Amino acid sequence: MGRPISTETTHADFRDDLLSRGYSRRQLGRILAVFGSGAIAAGIAGPPASAAEAPSLSNAPSLNSGARIRIGKNECWTGPMAPGRAAAAAILGLSNRYSPHHEREDFIATVEKVEGVPGALVTPWPGSSDPLCRSIVTFCSPTRGLVTADPTFELAGQTAEWLGAPLKRVPLTPDYRHDVKAMLAADPNAGLYYICTPNNPTGTITPIEDIEWLLANKPAGSLVVVDEAYIHFASVPTVARLVVAGKDVLILRTFSKLFGMAGMRVGYMMTRPDIQARMTRYDGMTQSIGLPMPSLVCATASLTCADLIAGRRTQMRQARAMAIAHVRKRGLNVLPTDANMFIVDWRMKPAQEMESAFMAQGIEIGRAWPIWPTRNRITVGSMADMTAFCAALDKVWT
Repeated sequence: MGRPISTETTHADFRDDLLSRGYSRRQLGRILAVFGSGAIAAGIAGPPASAAEAPSLSNAPSLNSGARIRIGKNECWTGPMAPGRAAAAAILGLSNRYSPHHEREDFIATVEKVEGVPGALVTPWPGSSDPLCRSIVTFCSPTRGLVTADPTFELAGQTAEWLGAPLKRVPLTPDYRHDVKAMLAADPNAGLYYICTPNNPTGTITPIEDIEWLLANKPAGSLVVVDEAYIHFASVPTVARLVVAGKDVLILRTFSKLFGMAGMRVGYMMTRPDIQARMTRYDGMTQSIGLPMPSLVCATASLTCADLIAGRRTQMRQARAMAIAHVRKRGLNVLPTDANMFIVDWRMKPAQEMESAFMAQGIEIGRAWPIWPTRNRITVGSMADMTAFCAALDKVWT
């Protein structure tokens, strides 16, 4: 792990790279908004051309709905694991230092041990959203687009649309996998193919063999991003061995799900060093280096808690099985899932109407996707949460 590169070097490299790939100077300000790197933006793109081009968080929706039961955002039903909480508490008194000891190096070494991936392939981040967005900036452009599934986690597609990169959304297969052959056919010259497995919102798995096929047949110079945010909820192998093999693949992980650390903002990516270098040159690695120490040590301590991880997975599966059985008894269809979420099909009733009906009962359920206007995603909470959900269902579904 080296020191951050100079702002002057970052300015020149950033500007030349983006302009050479077809971005206009007008678009550079939008790209910087993805990173929030105002200091760099001032040196590259100047101020936004208009107030409309400067994104603002002042009107951002609240992340707390105020509901009694919150099963709408795929958060864990409980907080960080006890060893993580203890590690975070212990370092608070040392937080006058940017790095009291070797916390970042310890985190990388722990990922190496747990995942079997060399530390040189691991980069920590404040969650997984930042590296996902910057992968779009790095590998997409006005001439090389993004391909995603539909439905899937929307951030990749939203970033491409914000930047003006071509976007193709490809429906899932009948058994709710990513249709990798249709994804390649949709844009044979895309810069990036995004696969979320287990998928959000369906919780379904795309087999490693399908990902290997895509890697073997995709265009040269493109990247396959595999988002494994929910991998700990599913007893399926990771694609980490493809990173070790040197493939054009990037794996994203977050501690916001099973580890109960959504408010602590920690994640990491696994990919080749040359891909890391391309993605971090935009801000001199400041986002990767500047993680809060309590969050980082909490993540490090939690990664090795195999028994606690398995225990949470079992709790989730028990609550999920109970809730799904109850929904099906009411005559509703539930899609198959391997994660902490499931899709309920309300048949002819609009999903937004059902969200409002549950909210009136004090239950926040998940949103719908445009391709499925009568289906809602339900996050699996605690057994008590899901019991309350079932009781509310009996009142609103008549």
